[in-house]
Amino acid sequence: MKIQEALQTILSETSGVYAEKGSKFLSFAVPVTEEQAVKTRREQLRKEHYKAVHVVVAYRLGEAAAMEYSSDDGEPSGSAGRPVLNELKSRQLTNVAVFIVRYYGGKKLGVAGL
Repeated sequence: MKIQEALQTILSETSGVYAEKGSKFLSFAVPVTEEQAVKTRREQLRKEHYKAVHVVVAYRLGEAAAMEYSSDDGEPSGSAGRPVLNELKSRQLTNVAVFIVRYYGGKKLGVAGL
């Protein structure tokens, strides 16, 4: 018999800012219950931050977090979306989408810097 882990979610949207070697990263954690809400919020962020070079996303949906998705949005494969998704998993979160908006600062950070 498999024991189901207790999953958690967030109640409201939250955001943060991080800077590294001239690049600026804006993060947004958003409570969601359906894939369309993720797509809508991502498009809003693309419009609001039209000068950004990437809008990375990762999310988990459903009571048992049955639906998972991540996208690097042009960052090196597996370097951005997958680590965010893994963080959602490690914190046992569901019905949450995390978006990372990146403004390029003129210096490549390399995979380790993302």
